[in-house]
Amino acid sequence: MLKKALLLLVATTICLTSFSKGKKEVTIVFYNVENLFDTINHPDKRDDDFTPLGKLNWDTKKYNDKVSKLSYVLSSINKKALPGIIGLCEIENREVIEDLIDQERLKKGKYRIAHSESPDKRGIDCALIYRKDEFKYLKHETINIEFPWDKGYKTRDILYVQGLVGKKDTLNIFVNHWPSRRGGQEKSEPDRIFVAQQLRKAVDRIQAKNPFAKIIIMGDFNDEPTNKAVTDILKADNNKNTTNPMGLYNLMYDIKINGEGSYSYRGDWNMLDNLIVSNSLLNESKGFNTQHNAGRIFRNKHICYKNKKGVYTPSRTYGGPKYYGGFSDHFPVYFKIKK
Repeated sequence: MLKKALLLLVATTICLTSFSKGKKEVTIVFYNVENLFDTINHPDKRDDDFTPLGKLNWDTKKYNDKVSKLSYVLSSINKKALPGIIGLCEIENREVIEDLIDQERLKKGKYRIAHSESPDKRGIDCALIYRKDEFKYLKHETINIEFPWDKGYKTRDILYVQGLVGKKDTLNIFVNHWPSRRGGQEKSEPDRIFVAQQLRKAVDRIQAKNPFAKIIIMGDFNDEPTNKAVTDILKADNNKNTTNPMGLYNLMYDIKINGEGSYSYRGDWNMLDNLIVSNSLLNESKGFNTQHNAGRIFRNKHICYKNKKGVYTPSRTYGGPKYYGGFSDHFPVYFKIKK
């Protein structure tokens, strides 16, 4: 009897160990890092403010402090393991990304970079960093935005990165930073609608070749999940019917409905940072997948500012010309895929 019990215990242990080893999880993050500029004045960019002699008095000490704080945020999102894939926006160049991934908290991730310089006049770009042990890079390219009604208006490119998780799962990732709401939401909306159209065309091209392609769209859209550019043009919503693998589901949609957000503006929460997946990633039976309720906002109190009303908002680096020495004016958003 004792012998049988021991054999059963050993068999159970082997099964549990095998299951544990077979279970794979990758954390995917998007973070608007609020003007991660170096301290050098580049003549071809409007970066004068972010220099030691500029109106923001941006110097090496402030820069190093910000890079360190950003590494703290990214390393705190998942206590068990560093994120496998991180989308970034408002970074000036490849060099600032290299400084970020070289921070002690992120070094063990051995991150690699996918980045291209965009034509944005301020000089800010989108980028993707990834752990090479969790994401096998295949290629990247950019979608350049040229507004027909204003050839002189230059905004951020959309960064497209393709790679593998596991041995067979190809991920098609788009990192976005859509035009701002300067001049008001209504006046600036056509700009974001146009960008959404270009993104939708890129998605259509991928799905025309493979209806089951796994697509992840992340970014600061300067629009909320319920706005026209996202729901009507990009066609991403909160429809939980996954019958059509080509449908797009916004993981942050219901979070917005519940009154939460990643960005606080004059006391109101905005869900500007979106995480969208194709329905093919919501199918549990085929490789890596996620859940409809997987979207999260990372709002650790250590990265927050407590205002006079007792509300915790993102602790920002600058408020206008005033230096606060915080992290970013946005919270990161994230989700996990599992197999």
